[in-house]
Amino acid sequence: MVTDPIADYLTRVRNAVKASHRIVEIPSSNTKKEITKILFDKGYILNYKFEDDNGPQGTIKIALKYDPSTKVPAIKTLTRISKPGYRKYVGATELPRVLNGLGIAVVSTSKGVVTDKEAREQGIGGEVLCHIY
Repeated sequence: MVTDPIADYLTRVRNAVKASHRIVEIPSSNTKKEITKILFDKGYILNYKFEDDNGPQGTIKIALKYDPSTKVPAIKTLTRISKPGYRKYVGATELPRVLNGLGIAVVSTSKGVVTDKEAREQGIGGEVLCHIY
């Protein structure tokens, strides 16, 4: 049993990047699907597919993105911020800037899972799930 599914998701992606895998499979949940969509929209992954036929919850298949010539991964760092033992909530004015705006912070808000920039534009705060750059 996994006590922190978001940390498990980030760890699977991080390990697949370090091992230079092309595809990583992760057990699915609604929050993980939203994080995957954000990763795709921001250009950190090549593609993704949600498969509901594998088990009761389904899986997410993520095609990782690498530079074609140098084979450097698009994802440098994935860091879990809010943990089950220590939740990190921020207001709209306290949203973090990752690498001075070059990275993204994924925030779980009342309007869904969004990036720090989108939350700042909407004027809402929430739980900072992770930093990606």
